[in-house]
Amino acid sequence: MQFAVSLSQESGYQVVELQDKQTGTTAQLYSFGALLNAFTIPTKTGTINGIDGFTSINDAVANATAGFKSSKLTPFVCRMQHGKYRFNQKEYTINGFYLGEHAIHGLLFNAAFDITYTKSTATEASVIFSHQYKGTDPGYPFPFTLHVKWKLTSGNTLQVFTTATNNHSSAIPFSDGWHPYFTVGETIDSATLSFTTNKQLAFSADLLPTGKIIEDNRFVGGQKMEGIFLDNCFLLDNHSETKHSCTLKNDAVTLTITPDKQYPYLQIYTPPHRKSIAIENLSSAPDSFNNGIGLLVIEPDHTLEFSTTYTLTANKIL
Repeated sequence: MQFAVSLSQESGYQVVELQDKQTGTTAQLYSFGALLNAFTIPTKTGTINGIDGFTSINDAVANATAGFKSSKLTPFVCRMQHGKYRFNQKEYTINGFYLGEHAIHGLLFNAAFDITYTKSTATEASVIFSHQYKGTDPGYPFPFTLHVKWKLTSGNTLQVFTTATNNHSSAIPFSDGWHPYFTVGETIDSATLSFTTNKQLAFSADLLPTGKIIEDNRFVGGQKMEGIFLDNCFLLDNHSETKHSCTLKNDAVTLTITPDKQYPYLQIYTPPHRKSIAIENLSSAPDSFNNGIGLLVIEPDHTLEFSTTYTLTANKIL
């Protein structure tokens, strides 16, 4: 068969490699956080890895909060003001990770996921990671099940599908996203970033949405990243029939990211080292549990689904 799945153990976690044996394209995944650690395509002179990942699972465990590379953002995304919110006339305080005064990046970034399914055929290699959140954080006492499916197909295409099922007896607030860092070489400064919106969410000094929209046309036609510093959220047109895509490219490689309509927000962050860029597909704006911008509510026994597609292409023979 053209596609294969290989499994190995490291420090009590599973390492999964999805392989296209015909082309040599691979995706490396960890059961720690269900995270994508590498997405590699072959070239004439070696390989290109589009993910700024960890050196090992031990590195991921030790440094998960030092940038949140490839972290799953669930059940809230980005910042939550003071880690507090009200839902159904009751106030909750998150006990998760705080950056300064605010809780950030959900509760599952360091969760252990189980592998519940693998598949290798002539057309795909895929794996499903599953986690049962039991409502252990008093700030989010709402149990839910999360399934994360990664699928590698031809054309250097990697898809991730997330399904969240409410196991609580009443409705629960919810948002979902990812925090991957992408790289197209030694620096992002020579790369061009483009995406199909000019609507930026205005932020406060604490990087929390104010409710206003700023017109930002820089990226509609493509913007070279040299001198560009971002920690911003953009709103996609969720009512358009046209698929939205975000493209990061330089002379060597093009990365195309295409979210489904359940991810209408695009958070982008340029770290100080400039070696990679975080491009995050989100179901809501930051602090949505307080501002309600894009906040989802899952009814008991109901499921929400989200997906994003990544395609990595070499632009010239290297």
